[in-house]
Amino acid sequence: MNISMLTRLIQLTLFLTVSFLQIYSQADICVLGGSEAAFPAAIQAARMNKKVILIEPTGHPGGMMVEGIVKDIRFGSSVVIGGIAREIYTEIERHYGRTPKFDEFGWYSPYEPSVAERIIEHFLSREDNIEIIRKSRIKEVGGVIKKGSRIEKIILENNREITAEVFIDASVEGHLLHLAGVNTETIREGKNKYGESKNGIQVDNYYRQFEVKVDPYKTPGKPESGLIATIQPGELGVYGEPDKHIMGYCFRLCLTRAEENMLPVEKPENYDPDDYEIYRRYLAAGGALFFPSVNREKGKTDLGSWHDLSANLYGENWEYPAGDYQTQDSIIKYHKQFTQGLIWFLQNDQAVDEQTRKNWQGWGLCRDEFVDNGGWPRRLYIRSARRMVSEYVITQQQTSRLSPETVLDPVAVAWWPPDTHHARRLVRDGYAYNEGFVFGGDDWRPFLVSWQALIPKKEECINLITPTCLSTSYVAYGAIRILPTFMILGHSAGAAAALISDQKIDVQDLDYTDLGLVLHQTNQILQIPDNWLDYVRKETAH
Repeated sequence: MNISMLTRLIQLTLFLTVSFLQIYSQADICVLGGSEAAFPAAIQAARMNKKVILIEPTGHPGGMMVEGIVKDIRFGSSVVIGGIAREIYTEIERHYGRTPKFDEFGWYSPYEPSVAERIIEHFLSREDNIEIIRKSRIKEVGGVIKKGSRIEKIILENNREITAEVFIDASVEGHLLHLAGVNTETIREGKNKYGESKNGIQVDNYYRQFEVKVDPYKTPGKPESGLIATIQPGELGVYGEPDKHIMGYCFRLCLTRAEENMLPVEKPENYDPDDYEIYRRYLAAGGALFFPSVNREKGKTDLGSWHDLSANLYGENWEYPAGDYQTQDSIIKYHKQFTQGLIWFLQNDQAVDEQTRKNWQGWGLCRDEFVDNGGWPRRLYIRSARRMVSEYVITQQQTSRLSPETVLDPVAVAWWPPDTHHARRLVRDGYAYNEGFVFGGDDWRPFLVSWQALIPKKEECINLITPTCLSTSYVAYGAIRILPTFMILGHSAGAAAALISDQKIDVQDLDYTDLGLVLHQTNQILQIPDNWLDYVRKETAH
C-alpha cells in the first residue's frame, strides 16, 4: 500500500468515526425538553453523576419561564418551592440585587424572560455531563425503537440516534409518551369517569363570562347569516358530558412602552378585519377590553389572556393535543397571526374607542427579548395537551379539602386550585357565551403529588418517566400545570431517573425510600405546612 492510499484510508476512517459520533449518542438519562421541568431534571441527574442528553426543540431550555410567564406564584405557594427551583429563583433575585421572600405571602419574582434564560443556561453549563441538542424533535415515524416494553433508542429529525437507560418526557405535548405507545388522554373526560363535578362540559359558567351581550351573527339577529369569527357552531350540551375541547392557548407576550427598546407590532400580511368583529361589537356594547400593564422588571409586561374576551382562541385548539407536527405547527402559526392582528386592531381600527386605543398606545414587542424570533415568544402557552393514563390517576378528589391526605410517596406539592380556562365560545340564548372555565372557590387545598403518577403501566414502558404529562384527569391537571410545580416535579424526576440508572431496575420497581432520601438531601419541600389555609384565605381576601 502506497502512502497516498494509506492517507486516504486514514482520512476515510476518521470521517466515518466522526460521522458515527455525530449520529449516535449514548447517555444514562435522555430528557425530552420543552417545559420548565426539563432543565431541573437534567441538572439533578447530572449532579448525581449521570451523563445526560437534553433535547430542546425550541433551542431555549426553560419552557414558559423563558417564553413569557412571570406571575405563576400565588396563594402562598412560594413556601413549598425547594430544590433547584428555589436555587433558580434565588439567583434571579440576586441578579436584581434582591433576596427572595419565599415565606412571605404575595411574593413573586418579576423577572425578565431573557434574564431567566441566561441564568438557566448558566446552571446547565456548570454541569460537564449535560449535552444539549437544540432545535430538533423526535421523528414522527420510526422515531422510537422499543424492545418489548423498553425504549431502546430514539431517532431525531436530524437523524441523531440516542440510546439511554432512562428517558424522561418533560414536554407538554407528550410526544415521546405517545410514540412509545403509552396510553394518553387529551379530552375533558366528563364527570362520571372519575366522579368529578368540575370535569366535562360546564353549562353554567359565570367566571370570566362575557360582561356585555354580544350578538354572534354576521348579520345581527339573523342566525341564518352565519357566525362571526371566534364563535363555533354547535349546542352547549349536557353538564358533565365528555368533550373534545380543551382550555384555550395564548402567547404570554413581553411588551414595553420604552421607545428605545420597543418594536412596533406590524399589521400581519394576511390581516382580515372581519376576524375581529367580536371585539368591535364588545366595545360597541360598552365592554372594556384587556390591556397591557407593567408587571415585571424594566417596564415590561407578561400579557396573559384569562379574560372574557382577549387573545385566548377558545374552541380553536382542540386538534393540537393529539395532532401531528404539521397540525400543531399550523395552530401555533394561526395563534401568532391572530394575536399580532389583534394588537394591530386595538391600536389602529377606527371602531376602537379612544380609551381602549390609549390603553394600547405605544406598546410593542421588546428588542431585547426573544431576539432570535423578532420579539415574539418561541413557544405558544400550551395549557393542556396529552396526559398519561397509568395505574394511578390524580383526580379532583385529591384537590378537595374533604379528601384525606394519603400520599406516602410525594415528589412535589401542588399548590394551586383546579384551573381550566374556557374551552369553547358558542351561542347561548342568542348571544356569545364562553364555556369551560373552572377556577378558585373555597373547596380546594394544596396536595401531594405521588411518584406513581409519573410512571406508566409496566406493560407499556419500563424506562420512561414524565413530570409534565403525568397521570391525571383534565381537572386535576389544571392544579398541577404551574411553572414552579413543573420545576419541582422535574427535579424529582431527574433524581428518580439517576437512582433507576444506578440500580439497573425498571421505573416501576424504584423503592420510594431511596428516592425520598435523595429528595430530602437535595432540599425538596414535600410537606404541606399546617397553616396552609391562612395563605389561601389571604389570597381570597386580597
